[in-house]
Amino acid sequence: MAHTPQALPPEITVLERDWLSANNIVFQGAHSGTAVVDTGYHSHAEHTVALVGAALHGRALDHILNTHLHSDHCGGNAALQAAWPGVRTAVPPGQMAHVRHWDAYALSYTPTGQHCPPFRADAALMPGTEVLLGDRPWQIHAAPGHDPHSIVLFEPQDALLISADALWENGFGVVFPELEGEAAFAEVAATLDLIARLAPRTVIPGHGPVFYDAPSALDAARRRLDGFVRDPVKHALHAAKVLLKYKLLEWQRIAVPDAQAWALATPYFSLLHSRYFADTELLAWLDSLAESLVRAGAATRQGNMLHNA
Repeated sequence: MAHTPQALPPEITVLERDWLSANNIVFQGAHSGTAVVDTGYHSHAEHTVALVGAALHGRALDHILNTHLHSDHCGGNAALQAAWPGVRTAVPPGQMAHVRHWDAYALSYTPTGQHCPPFRADAALMPGTEVLLGDRPWQIHAAPGHDPHSIVLFEPQDALLISADALWENGFGVVFPELEGEAAFAEVAATLDLIARLAPRTVIPGHGPVFYDAPSALDAARRRLDGFVRDPVKHALHAAKVLLKYKLLEWQRIAVPDAQAWALATPYFSLLHSRYFADTELLAWLDSLAESLVRAGAATRQGNMLHNA
């Protein structure tokens, strides 16, 4: 059942970004200080600093929290830390060591062909505990699936959920552990069940607008998940196209040979090809991904150039 849309509490400002950057959720508390949950992609970092600064109306930023450490959720961390040197940064516990001893491969940036400037991590967001945001206690829940270390945040008084990439209004994020041969579809299902038990009335997703009909979103997500479980190759192809489209959002336009060179240097593409598409020659398969984006209206091709659409 959809809930009647209600204004978010005044201490929360949602900065809805495009798909290259995750949404930023800004909090202002009289006693708990200020905070931002997720910080966008590195190429948008200067804009993120300006947006967060404007939302804070002259207050300093006290806390950064990351729901997970994919590059579109923490790419602005370093810039925000430079702008507000006293800010404290909290990340999911599973990757604290990878941040403190910067490991771009373990943090997924090398495998995905993306970039995230190194940043400092000061504390862990421990599932089963709470964090004060906007003077309210928010529960921290483990939400593996899209990322094995991801968390979601839930405020029970108003049934507000920050769902990151565990649930969007029309789906959820690529299940990256599955690409590496780990059985993670069951974790996605368990996370969707967790969200159903929390019964949020308002959902602030990692991408897209705030929405109020969690049951319908959960039904759509479960149908999508069932399709991937029945046909893992469908998920693998979806993941490959998402990785290429995401990079095209950053490039905006690129020569096809340069895009292919990037893909050849990006480990996830060779992994996906060898595991699921080895019957097609690698370069031909990469070209078919670009053509799939064109057919879907997500890109255009003019001669040797691929353009974002």
